[in-house]
Amino acid sequence: MNQVPTVTLSHGTAMPRIGLGTSPMNDADAERAVGTALELGYRLIDTAENYRNETGVGRALKNAPRDEVFVTSKFNKRWHSVDGARQAFEASAEKLGVEYLDLLLIHWPNPQQDRYVEAWHGLITLREAGLVRAIGTSNFKPAHLQRLIDETGVAPEVNQVQLSPVWAKAAEREFHAAHGIVTEAWSPLGKGTDLLSHPTVQQIAKAHERSAGQVVLRWETQQDVVPIPKSADRGRLAANLAIFDFDLTDGELSALAGLDGTARPPADSDHTGH
Repeated sequence: MNQVPTVTLSHGTAMPRIGLGTSPMNDADAERAVGTALELGYRLIDTAENYRNETGVGRALKNAPRDEVFVTSKFNKRWHSVDGARQAFEASAEKLGVEYLDLLLIHWPNPQQDRYVEAWHGLITLREAGLVRAIGTSNFKPAHLQRLIDETGVAPEVNQVQLSPVWAKAAEREFHAAHGIVTEAWSPLGKGTDLLSHPTVQQIAKAHERSAGQVVLRWETQQDVVPIPKSADRGRLAANLAIFDFDLTDGELSALAGLDGTARPPADSDHTGH
C-alpha cells in the first residue's frame, strides 16, 4: 500500500497531499471507486452534497478505520447561515455514516446571495464543537477570502479551486500561502482541455518515463497544491497515487507553468455556483 505524505493545516489537522475526487459519480460508482482507492492507499476522499453520492461514499468508508481516512464534503448555498451550516453538516454526516467530518467546505461563495460570511461563522462554530476537524472554502477568490478574514478574524484552512498547469492560479496560490491556506485542486488534470496531450507535458513525461497525468499531478504537489483527481479505473487510480518518488526540475516546473492561460477560461465563482 502506498504511503501518502501529509500537510499540516493551520489548525493542526494532517491532510493527505493527494486524494480522490468523486464528481460526478453516482452512489454505486462512488462506492466502487472509493473502495478501490482505499485498497490502493488513498486516505483523502472528497465528495459534496451536490454530487449526490455521499451515501455511496459512506458505504465504502465502512470498510476502513475511520481515523485513517480524511473525509471531505461541501454544502450548497441554501445552507448559507450559521444554523444552515449545522444542518448541512448533519445531513452529510448521516449520509456518509460518520460522526464527524475531517473537512467541510462552503462549495461556492455565491456572492450575489451575499451570505457566505454567515456560512463561515457556522463552520467556525462546528469546528469549535469538534464536529468538523478542519474548515475551508471552495472556489473562493482572494477578495472573498479577504472578506472572511476581515469580518471573522479566521482564515480558511483550505481553499479548493479549479487548478492545473493551464489554470495555474499563481496569484491565488500566493494569497493562500500568505494566509496559511492550503490550495486544493479540482480538475487537476485539466478536464475538458488538451493538457495531457500537450507536447510540453508529453516531452517531460517521456524524460521521466511517467504518464502525462503523473507529470501534471507532480507539478501540482511540487507547488504545495493538493490535487484530487477523479478516476474509477484501478490502473489510473494507482498511477495517480504513485507520484512522490520522482521530482520535476526547475526548468520543467517553469515549462509547465508556462501553459497557464492556454485553455478555455476556468469557472468564474462571481457568476457560477450552487
